[in-house]
Amino acid sequence: MYAIIRDGGHQFRVEPGDSILIERVGLSAGEALTFKEVLFAGGKVGVPLVEGATVEAVVERPVKARKIYIVKYKRRKNYRRRTGHRQQLTRVRIKTINA
Repeated sequence: MYAIIRDGGHQFRVEPGDSILIERVGLSAGEALTFKEVLFAGGKVGVPLVEGATVEAVVERPVKARKIYIVKYKRRKNYRRRTGHRQQLTRVRIKTINA
């Protein structure tokens, strides 16, 4: 059985045992996390959410995404700037789907 959840503006298709990367949450490793915005679970399609459905997860560790580079450039003006950014993420493991 799988579910589709929404967190941080992203949608994830998850099954028990899956590990996903979500936006950084203020929890440490080993703490429990519950997703209440369930769009699809156990064959039920939500309008927009499935009533009473939750997805239980446990926080594995905080991680950083790959570095992306932002480049500013103005032609013929000798203006070039390059900066980088690494998004703060959290890896969570899905435990159960309660539909």
